[in-house]
Amino acid sequence: MRHILLILIILLLFNSCKISNNTKEYNRYTTPVDENLWVTYGKNSTSFKLWSPNAEEVVLRLFKKGNDVEAFEIYSLKKSTTGVWHIAIQGDLNGTYYTYQVKNNNKWLDETPGIYAKAVGVNGNRAMVINMESTNPIGWHNDRAPLLKQPNKAIIYELHVRDMTIHPQSGSFYPGKYLGLTEKGTTANNNVSTGIDHLKELGITHVHLLPSFDHYSIDETNLDSPQFNWGYDPNNYNVPEGSFSTDPFNAEVRIKEFKQMIKSFHDNGIGVIMDVVYNHTGRTDTSNFNLEVPGYYYRHWQDGSYSDAAACGNETASELSMMRKFMIESVTYWTKEYHIDGFRFDLMGIHDIETMNNIADAVLKLNPDALLYGEGWTAGDSPLPEEKRALKKHMQQLPKIAAFNDDLRDGLKGSVFDDQSLGFVSGAKNKQESIKFGIVGAIQHPDVNYDSVNYSNTPWTNEPWQSINYVSCHDNHTLFDKLKISRPDADVETLIAMDKLANAIVLTSQGTPFLHAGVEMLRTKNGEHNSYNLPDSINQINWNWKIEYKEVFKYYKNLIRLRKEHPAFHISNANEVREKVKFQQTNDSLVSFIIDQNVNNDNWQKILIIYNASNKKIDYKIEGVWHKAVSGSTFDFEGLQLVKDTIQVPALSMYVAFQK
Repeated sequence: MRHILLILIILLLFNSCKISNNTKEYNRYTTPVDENLWVTYGKNSTSFKLWSPNAEEVVLRLFKKGNDVEAFEIYSLKKSTTGVWHIAIQGDLNGTYYTYQVKNNNKWLDETPGIYAKAVGVNGNRAMVINMESTNPIGWHNDRAPLLKQPNKAIIYELHVRDMTIHPQSGSFYPGKYLGLTEKGTTANNNVSTGIDHLKELGITHVHLLPSFDHYSIDETNLDSPQFNWGYDPNNYNVPEGSFSTDPFNAEVRIKEFKQMIKSFHDNGIGVIMDVVYNHTGRTDTSNFNLEVPGYYYRHWQDGSYSDAAACGNETASELSMMRKFMIESVTYWTKEYHIDGFRFDLMGIHDIETMNNIADAVLKLNPDALLYGEGWTAGDSPLPEEKRALKKHMQQLPKIAAFNDDLRDGLKGSVFDDQSLGFVSGAKNKQESIKFGIVGAIQHPDVNYDSVNYSNTPWTNEPWQSINYVSCHDNHTLFDKLKISRPDADVETLIAMDKLANAIVLTSQGTPFLHAGVEMLRTKNGEHNSYNLPDSINQINWNWKIEYKEVFKYYKNLIRLRKEHPAFHISNANEVREKVKFQQTNDSLVSFIIDQNVNNDNWQKILIIYNASNKKIDYKIEGVWHKAVSGSTFDFEGLQLVKDTIQVPALSMYVAFQK
């Protein structure tokens, strides 16, 4: 028995040494962080580079097409002292497809387009040499995003490219495509506006596109068969997804059409934020990263296995210099080449704080108005020490980035992980401190009792705009579905009132407001909580909702107008929020506060906001004379009616009054 134990100990020591050496091996790689690894096209020659320090050979194959045909030329690359394999091919290669292939440990790995591919053929298997200048729409060099003087002036609307125009009532000639979001004048029944005209009518300032880079899930060779996926399975990070283009077989088409979409949004005064997924890859062993430098770009546990804080099979190692280089260069490429106005980082908590701060510096240097925010959590444990993670609780160390406020989200409607859980608007007890926490943008405020906030017992932002305030997004149930499931006893009228109150709170809070596409017309997914791969019948925006719930749409439109016209609702400075936002009465079903002293140069000297979450109207005592601006569903932006002594606040509603 002692001999067996001794053998086991020796084996364990051997394996731990082996694993330790593997980890050290990655750190020993030469990392040319300043070298340009993108394909460099010229009319007379094209330069190809690939970093693979431990490769034994690397070949480049050239093809006439993005699929099917055999290579017409094969070249061996030369290795430099920095571990970069390189070759320059003479002649004009514009439109020529290519792949790399790496020989590692005496074995040829699969072909790869390379992680720095700018253009790819169908299904992203082959990259293409391209003159990017030729993909620019007319007027591209004069394209400008809307100015944004402070982040919380933005009103973000999260949409999926396909969802917005795939319904037959969308009126689009390009349903489900990038071009569907460029069309003006599209209408549904009753002549209601759809597509980009709808967004302009609603008044949002920015669209947040669910992953629109090239992902694995959709078979681009078979688009006649309906397919759907959110796209959180990255393939080629620096190329638009082909299934949203009119021709995924021709590499330049998706690029041209994506740029047309961006320009169309900009021409209509709407900024564009990209949802990016650098925290994991859609495949692991055969990902483009692993086909270049096996193992390097990922984190591993002590036994050598892939760690998986993303719950998708792997997690990337942002702290390693070449992964950090890739992330920074990728976001700056989208910013420069595609005029993207910001990024939402999926599972941002997987990335390290230093990398995220470097990204913020690089993007904001190019576009000072860019919006940067992410999910301040992980989906599982990680080898990256917790103190280095870009988590929500560390946002004060990330001063140029915002994070989603799940304290407010679940405080408003109940936990997303428990169907029956209730929130402030649906009748829960003891949620008022979570609501107040969201109102002030997760900053330190003397009126907030942090011990009673949902998940955070301390403030986590420096400034209020760092809190992305929301009640629903693509994940989990839609707002209307969540309310319906958690309150089966409530009639439709009551559910609508809860819905409106929830986003009234979001849009009159000091954080940066975020809306889920379709919430303004009571979007439903028929009770499905995870629709990432479900059909259009579940995911599409049904434009008949806009007709059926036209009063709800009108309410949201007025809420947005209220926020945009009154800068008191988007104070960017925490000290001003502490000084000018004063809470009044609060209990299980009531939160009220005053915004004072013409803050942020608002033309309303003092504003009273009351949230009544009870199912009864309340009499609210006031001092002095006030102008009534919002009561129930009625908006009076001029405040022509005066009120004094007592305000009658309708059940399940927001009331706003002001003094000039």
